[in-house]
Amino acid sequence: MTHISPPVGVFLLAYGTPESLDDVEPYFTHIRGGRKPSPEAVANLRERYRLVGGRTPLKDLTFATADKLQARLDAEAPGRYRVYVGMKHWHPFIAETMPRIAADGVRDVVALALAPHYSRMSIGGYRRYVDEANATLEPPLQITFIERWHDHPGFRRLIADRIVAARAELPPALRDQALTLFSAHSLPERILSWNDPYPDELRESAAGIAGLLGLTDWRLCYQSAGMTGEPWLGPDILDYLEELHGEGVRAVVSAPFGFVAEHLEVLWDIDREAQDKAAELGMELRRIRMPNADDEFVDVLVSLVRDALRQRV
Repeated sequence: MTHISPPVGVFLLAYGTPESLDDVEPYFTHIRGGRKPSPEAVANLRERYRLVGGRTPLKDLTFATADKLQARLDAEAPGRYRVYVGMKHWHPFIAETMPRIAADGVRDVVALALAPHYSRMSIGGYRRYVDEANATLEPPLQITFIERWHDHPGFRRLIADRIVAARAELPPALRDQALTLFSAHSLPERILSWNDPYPDELRESAAGIAGLLGLTDWRLCYQSAGMTGEPWLGPDILDYLEELHGEGVRAVVSAPFGFVAEHLEVLWDIDREAQDKAAELGMELRRIRMPNADDEFVDVLVSLVRDALRQRV
């Protein structure tokens, strides 16, 4: 009698995004750990979503990525893998998806947050939600959690190629002098007291990508800091554009490599705020195309899943 092994689950974890303007307040409340934001803060966030079309494509892109990943894994080993999606702050929540994974008879899971750089506050938060949900299952799932992948050569090559493409969109006279500006989501400065690796991983990652392109002058900054009243990591991209302008920089390639898909931090913070700031300063700014659900990005995910399973053996 042939023994058929249960499938291996691949659990893609994303931040989540409201699907309508009515969802903004409960989404914002969940981000704040259940503490209701002020009406002014909700109105401000809702207006940003309205100005980018009422919603972002993050959920659609995440599920499209999952579908492509499933197809790729099926082509290699039919029936061996089953891909799932869970969100940190919106439906389908991580805690909603994990019981379904167990109900499907999957016992062995590779969990992968769709963010390349580790911080206890960000990736650690994903892991906490996974662990809390897993503790409610009987028996719990066996989970291999991929915590960081900023150093994956495929990811670095992908971002490098997108920088080249974005530079080509600049006016010809500015291409050679364009400065590449890497950015990632800011976090509260208190992470530095934890010896959190996040800033070092960002610098190492940016340096590795710049090295592939032979860039001798590139910069790293932060974006999307929260309005919490405490200091956040900087410099902020809007302030840094002014500093670069003062140095004589007239063209910038924006590489928000801390993100992998278009959502508010890209569509608003870069495409609206940073772009408006650059225009105000008389600078040209071009953003790289995000990995989204592109085949090159799915290639990276396939490699990460393979590596995780190989290292566990």
